[in-house]
Amino acid sequence: MADLKIWMNGRLLPQEQAVLPVNSAAVFYATNVFEGLRAYWNAQDGELYAFRLGDHFARLRESMKMMRFTVPYNDDDLFEAVRAVLAGNEVREDVHLHLVAYVLGPGLDATTPTGLYINPRRRPRVAEGQGLACCVSSWQRTSDNAIPIRLKCGANYQNGRLATLQAKADGYDQPILLDRSGKVAEGTGATLLVVRKGRLVTPTTSNDILESITRTTLMEDVCPRVVGMEVVEREIDRTELYVAEEAFFCGSGYEITPITSIDRFPVGTGEIGPVTKRITQAYLALVRGQDTRHPEWRTPTYKRVTL
Repeated sequence: MADLKIWMNGRLLPQEQAVLPVNSAAVFYATNVFEGLRAYWNAQDGELYAFRLGDHFARLRESMKMMRFTVPYNDDDLFEAVRAVLAGNEVREDVHLHLVAYVLGPGLDATTPTGLYINPRRRPRVAEGQGLACCVSSWQRTSDNAIPIRLKCGANYQNGRLATLQAKADGYDQPILLDRSGKVAEGTGATLLVVRKGRLVTPTTSNDILESITRTTLMEDVCPRVVGMEVVEREIDRTELYVAEEAFFCGSGYEITPITSIDRFPVGTGEIGPVTKRITQAYLALVRGQDTRHPEWRTPTYKRVTL
């Protein structure tokens, strides 16, 4: 299967031509911010729907603001760029994209020039019916007064990379990080929800987590509508993970990914629970447009619409 081309500063390029200079701040200091977003193929409609683009663009701009740089593209330009990379690659499948804004100039104080690229990726999912074996990491989640996690920048992900490499070395699939107070934060690239005593619970945005768009979608729509459960935001103790009935990660990349054990303790029965299954089915139906509610969340790639 051919590699997908990358959109870079207005041009669709083969991957080997989408390059950055080694002395750029983007390469040397990881001076970039990014969004991971999904587009879903709906065969019945003959359409590829990108999910909640406006929310992703808003979060990208918040991250750029905290990093003190901008790119010369408004939201309409970003919509057109996403369309260009998907239509230009003639994508007819589910695809994950990295939308990356970066500082091209050298040096720590460089804010210009800047650029933008969009990298479409075929990202595999956890096999249906399987869940992750997770551990509580010995690495602490970085804090809002160090490198804030609500800032979605490449440098932040070194924290998660350390935790992931350690987890895999110890025989687990993925880690769960605690915050500086020892409370549950999130996974390395996804937020966390658990079913505890019949209630859906998730850490608060003050527990050093990303302000997740997928998490918001579940809280605003899927969980109360499909399973009749409001999501409670509160601090979660480590040991609550061991006695939870169900647990799952959520995020644009992870979508809904079940967790079936934590620190070798089975989560519930050790199988994917009924709440997680229903949420997964409802979420995928919504993002694909099989559930036709919230059309404002789905941007068609091939059919031109007025924004």
